[in-house]
Amino acid sequence: MTEPTVPAAHTSASRQNPNGMGSDLGTGFSRIFVFPIRKSQAPLGYTNPTNLFISGSSLISRVLQNNAFALTDTESCFIGSKGSLAGAHDPQPHPRTIMNQFFRLQENNTDVKTEVIAGITTFMTMAYILAVNPGILSATGMDKNALFTATALSGAVATLAMGFLARLPFALAPGMGLNAFFAFTVVLGMGYSWQFALTAIFLEGIIFLILTVLNIRELIVNTIPLAMKHAISAGIGLFIAFVGLQNAGIIVDNDAVLVGLGDITPAALVALVGIIITGALLAARIKGALLIGIFAATILGIPAGITSLPDGAPIGAPPSLAPIFWQFDFSQVFTMDMAIVLLTFLFVDLFDTVGTLVGVSAKAGMLDHKGNVPRAKPALLSDAIGTTFGAMVGTSTVTTYVESASGVAEGGRTGLTALTVAALFLVSLFFAPLFTMIPSAATAPALVLVGLFMLSPIQNIDLTDFTESIPVFLTILIIPLTYSIAEGIAFGILSFVLLKLLTGRGKEVSLVMYVLALIFVVRFFV
Repeated sequence: MTEPTVPAAHTSASRQNPNGMGSDLGTGFSRIFVFPIRKSQAPLGYTNPTNLFISGSSLISRVLQNNAFALTDTESCFIGSKGSLAGAHDPQPHPRTIMNQFFRLQENNTDVKTEVIAGITTFMTMAYILAVNPGILSATGMDKNALFTATALSGAVATLAMGFLARLPFALAPGMGLNAFFAFTVVLGMGYSWQFALTAIFLEGIIFLILTVLNIRELIVNTIPLAMKHAISAGIGLFIAFVGLQNAGIIVDNDAVLVGLGDITPAALVALVGIIITGALLAARIKGALLIGIFAATILGIPAGITSLPDGAPIGAPPSLAPIFWQFDFSQVFTMDMAIVLLTFLFVDLFDTVGTLVGVSAKAGMLDHKGNVPRAKPALLSDAIGTTFGAMVGTSTVTTYVESASGVAEGGRTGLTALTVAALFLVSLFFAPLFTMIPSAATAPALVLVGLFMLSPIQNIDLTDFTESIPVFLTILIIPLTYSIAEGIAFGILSFVLLKLLTGRGKEVSLVMYVLALIFVVRFFV
């Protein structure tokens, strides 16, 4: 008997992504669901029950891996009207199978447990934003309780978008530095209302959405030379390690030499012990070492007096957004002051996000053979969505967090890590006292050790080529010293372009790099 074949509409050619990309959301969802073949499309005359389960396990495996049926002769069987094997029940796909297909866990050498632990770790290292962001922005007169809700919601929505659209293990939330610029420069310094500042943030988000759709932001990300991408990763590593030491009070301000060693306070001692505990766990290859270290330091902080236990009930309804929701002032949109504020937000957020995406991707070994960030466009789109939504609910610019590197260090490689973070942001709305009780000294060990992990790409840099090693060195140095990823990238790109030109190697520089260098010259000197 001749084995029947499946109609052409269901062959392997039909399952190819028409866009040529396997990373878009539509393709992701199409891989989850197995589309049925109608009875009219089923192979005629093939109802022999003895052939129903030939190579059944192989068939199911292939069906789950492809969003259409393409059967070999030995795998052919009758497909019922509901897309199930004839004579069999219609079992629901196992949840882990669905997640594996959508997030491609096996392809990324990870699993559900690893991704969830990574997501929890990332969230724990950035949970401080739930307390810090409302504290900073409330200095402008904004309602502090409403700001807590806005911070958690904007982080959840943006990170959810990152998980579903880009399927990358990156978390987003209102950015540190950008919130300080919002509060202390634009509002308290320049004298504008917080409604004016929120309007600038909203317009920034809209502009970023347009630039992302036009592929301009992705072009910038992918045009940065590979050596510079490795430098950005290392620079971010030193930066977040520096932040961790500051949070613990180990490094403090010093009027004579800018920074110095702080006193061995209870917070500093807890952080130092936490570094040793976490380091020992890492050396022993214990899964979840960073997360365990955070919990251990938090517990040690109770007798040390730096972990504040909740006074009342640890659960309650989220505070209302009403005082700050959709509070825009469009009366000064076309003024020069709005242009200056808007351009500043655009510049800092663009290169902070670019730097974080590149740096964390490099650390995770996720850059492709050309050194490009995978699925950069949907990742940048998620950032733009977060900023636009954040302004609507009443908070400052939402950006990708360098603390995402802590989850990557725990093995996070897919959007499931991001979804875990997003879920915890939503949960935090009802458990605010529990999430805000974690002291900064408890998260400091994770930040310091993640800084170490992010230095690894340096080994891929050719230090003998001074046209690249000097820009690399400046980038690594400037990022932590200026407390700004954007400034480090600016110095690196400027020096890279100038050195290539002065050594007669200008052809090695792309047009986009020349444009970026010109923009930086205008910013610094005009």
